Amino acid sequence: MRTARKNVKNLPAGFRYHDLRPYFASLLIASGTDVKTVQARLRHASAKTTLDTYGHIWPDRDESTRAAVNAVITARAEHRRNSDEAGRQRRRSRPV
Repeated sequence: MRTARKNVKNLPAGFRYHDLRPYFASLLIASGTDVKTVQARLRHASAKTTLDTYGHIWPDRDESTRAAVNAVITARAEHRRNSDEAGRQRRRSRPV
């Protein structure tokens, strides 16, 4: 059952129910919801539509991607250092 706008008290002047749509989208995005789920909730035909409309709201992930790459590079370098050190120790402990 739809409620007529005039029956809802304290709505701002010019308010439209459709104004709730971007608010809803921004709540989903701010809570970390992925694009496919937002697309489904807004009933967009494609994720491209969702991204074209609301892509500017998604947080910038540059720093987290840099941190992820740095963690992998650091872990690999540490593994290599450990492997090299283990190899040196094995060579030193061999009987001549």
